[in-house]
Amino acid sequence: MDKMIVLMILGMGVVTYIPRMLPLVVFNGVKMPPFLQGVLKNVPYATLGALIVPGIFFINEDIWFGVLGFLSALIAAWLGANVIIVVLTAIAALSVYALFM
Repeated sequence: MDKMIVLMILGMGVVTYIPRMLPLVVFNGVKMPPFLQGVLKNVPYATLGALIVPGIFFINEDIWFGVLGFLSALIAAWLGANVIIVVLTAIAALSVYALFM
């Protein structure tokens, strides 16, 4: 492998590691207000919604795939499930729907 490619890969690794490591170092031991903790706790759900909801409206084949996936993910998120559980719930619901379709 070319030396320049290895340096670029290492540079990209450092550049992506710094924003992940910096909050752990800077905010280590700092108690955040409950409101900010609540906001940060809901960021993964908001991001997941921003990624999924546009796909519901632009589905070409069967609109029920989008609607069913969205509703199952919404119910799992409403019940307070972890983000991974929310995604797996939507996948499971769509798999069952695809079996009986």
